[in-house]
Amino acid sequence: MTRFGLAFRGTLALFLLSSASSAAFAGTGLTVVGVSPARHALTASTGAAITVDFDRPVDRASFVPLRTFWAFGRWSGTVTGSFEFANGNQTVTLRPSRPFSAGESVMVILSHDVAGADGTTLRPGGYAWQFWTRSAPGSLAFQEIQRLSVRTNAGSRVRAYGGFASDLDGDQYLDISIVNEDTADVRVMLNRGDGSGRFDRFMTPPSGVGNRASPNEPTDFNRDGIVDFCVANINDNTISVLLGNGDGTFQPQQLITVGAAPRGVAVLDVDGDGDMDLANTNAGGVGNMSIVLNDVTGVFGTASFFEAGASNEWALAAADMDDDGMLDLVVGAQNEGRILVQRAVGDGTFTLASSSAAGGAAWMLVCGDVDGDGAEDVAVVNSSSNRGAILLGDGTGQLGTRQLYTTDPFPLATDLGDLDGDGDLDWVTSSFSGNWFLFENTGGGVFSFNRQFLAPQASSCALLFDADNDRDLDLALIDELSDDIIVMANVGGSPVPTASAWGLVVLAFLVCIFGSIVIMRSRGTTE
Repeated sequence: MTRFGLAFRGTLALFLLSSASSAAFAGTGLTVVGVSPARHALTASTGAAITVDFDRPVDRASFVPLRTFWAFGRWSGTVTGSFEFANGNQTVTLRPSRPFSAGESVMVILSHDVAGADGTTLRPGGYAWQFWTRSAPGSLAFQEIQRLSVRTNAGSRVRAYGGFASDLDGDQYLDISIVNEDTADVRVMLNRGDGSGRFDRFMTPPSGVGNRASPNEPTDFNRDGIVDFCVANINDNTISVLLGNGDGTFQPQQLITVGAAPRGVAVLDVDGDGDMDLANTNAGGVGNMSIVLNDVTGVFGTASFFEAGASNEWALAAADMDDDGMLDLVVGAQNEGRILVQRAVGDGTFTLASSSAAGGAAWMLVCGDVDGDGAEDVAVVNSSSNRGAILLGDGTGQLGTRQLYTTDPFPLATDLGDLDGDGDLDWVTSSFSGNWFLFENTGGGVFSFNRQFLAPQASSCALLFDADNDRDLDLALIDELSDDIIVMANVGGSPVPTASAWGLVVLAFLVCIFGSIVIMRSRGTTE
C-alpha cells in the first residue's frame, strides 16, 4: 500500500473513532464522575474548595455563580466564590471566598443547565450532595455562658419551639433565630461577634409567621447570597417563606397553602433547575406529602400532593439515601411508627424505596452518616414511646434494624453534630417532659449516654453550632415553656488565630529558635 493509502486509512480510522466517541457522548449526556469533598464526608476542611469531575470537557459559559453550580452551608450560608477549570475543562472547582463554619452540614447543587463542550447537559434531575465540615476537639465539659429570653416581659409566654443558627448579617458569626408558636413570629438574636459566644437581645419588631409555627429550615431561596428560611404553620395549613435582608431582618412572609397540619419541612432541588424547592409532611386528615416548586426567584407556586406510603406523615428530612446524586425524602409516619424512604426521580416526583420500623411514634428525624461507612443513616425520636432510634442506611435506600435508646419522657427533637471533634456525629435529644440528653458516638454508629442538661420546664430542641468561632461545637438549648435559650460553651476548643495572635505565635517561634542557638553555642564552648 502507498504512503497515501496508509495516510488515508489512518485519517479514516481517526475520523471513525472521533465520530463514535461523539456519538457515545451524545447518547449519554454530561455525567458527574467524582466530587470533593466526598459525599457524606464528616471531616471536610472549613476552607475546602468544592470540586466536580466530569466525564468530558464542559462549556465554561454554562457555569453561572449562584445559578447552575452553588452551595449552601446550613449555618454559614450561601457559598460565594470563583470558578476554576482544569484537566482540559473536565474538572470544575468552586473556591469559596470565606470559610465554612465548623461542624456544619453543606449542600452542593448543580442544575440540569450545566453543559458539556459537546452540547450535552446534565440529566434532568441535576446533581446534589451533602457533606459535613470538621469540628475541633471539644471536651464535652459544657459551661453555661448566657441565658436569653424571647419574651417581651416576664408574663407573656411566646412558646419557643424551634430555631436555627445561621449567619444572617454576613459577619461570619452565627446568629440565633427562634420560631415561636403562640406569638406566631421569629425572633432574631445577633451574635456579638467578639468571640465570646454571647448574643444581643432579640431584635424588634419580630418577623411574623403563621399560627403555631414550628419546623423550619434555612436556605437561600432567591440565591442573592443572603440566608432565607421557611417554617411550617401547623394550625394554618401553610408554609411561610421569609427572604432575608442581610441585616438580621426579613421581608414580609410569603404564605403557601399546603395540606392539613404540616409537621415536617425540607428544602432541596426536586426538579434539577438549581433552586431550592419545598417538601413537607401533612399529618392531618388522610395524611400525605406536599411539593412546592420555586420559580428560581424565591416565589413559589401551588402545592402538589402525593402519598408517602403510610398514614399520619410527620417527621421529614432530605438526604441522598441511595447515592445517585439526587436528594431523597426520609419520612417519619407517626401512627404506624415507620420510617419511609422516598427516592427522588428527578422530575419533582418520588417513589417509595423502603419502609422500616422506627421503634415508636416518630416525631422528628435527622440524617447523617453516624457509622462512617459513607451512607446516610437516620436518628429519630419517638415521642410517647420515650425513646429514640438509630437506623443505619446501606447506600441503596434501605435501612437496617433499629437500635433503641432510652430518652427522657416525650422526646420531640433530634440533632446530630461532632461535639467532641473525633470525626463522628454525636447525638442530642430534647424531651418536652424532661431534659436534653447527650449521646456520645463511640464508633460504628453505637451511642453511649454521656450526660443530661436540665431544662427549666420543657426542652424542645437544641442547636449544635460554633457560637464563639473557636471551631468546636457549642449548644443553644431551647425551652418551650420557660422561653429560655441557654447558651452552653464547649470548653476546650482551639480559638481561630487573629492577626495579633499570629504575631505572638511568630514571636514565640523566634524566641525558641534564638534560645536554641544560644544553648548550642554555650555547649560548644564548654565542651
